[in-house]
Parts: sequence; C-alpha cells; structure tokens
Amino acid sequence: MNTLNDFIDEQLKDPVFKEKYEALEPEFTVMQALIDARKERGMTQKELAEVTGISQADISRLERGTGNPSIKTLQRLAQALQMALRIEFVPLQNSGTGR
Repeated sequence: MNTLNDFIDEQLKDPVFKEKYEALEPEFTVMQALIDARKERGMTQKELAEVTGISQADISRLERGTGNPSIKTLQRLAQALQMALRIEFVPLQNSGTGR
C-alpha cells in the first residue's frame, strides 16, 4: 500500500469498516464544501470569521469535522460566501420504498 487511498480501498473491503466509513460521508461533504467555497472566494478562515461573526476557531473546527453546525450557522456561512445552502435527501442506491 503506497498511499492513504490505497489503504482506505483495502479497508473498504471489510463490510463493518465500509458501513462506518460511508456513515461519515455527509460530514465529509459539508467539510469539503465549506473549504472549497471559502477558497473559491479567496477568503481565509479569519476573513470569513470577520464577515460572519463566527469565530475563526469555530470555522476551523467545522472544516476539520470536529464542529456540529446548525442549519442557521451553515446559512450564515453560505450568505457570507455569496452562495446558497442546499440540503437534500437522496434515495439510497439499494433502498426500497423506506416503509
């Protein structure tokens, strides 16, 4: 195994690991979306903090995945980044009707 991705690919063969890894996907998506949006706007964490009134430490926590933002916080961040916040429920690939 040469890279982290190779290691993860190997671990994903274990069904228990795969289930737990996939359960974290929404958090990873939010973290990466925030980082990408901030960088796209050419803003530092400090600059985003100044615009939103959210501390730089809290923004850092959100980007590291150690924070648990409310929808209101995500809306404030989106507004400061001149973006819209979209939250979706998407059917699982192997899901029936959910009943």
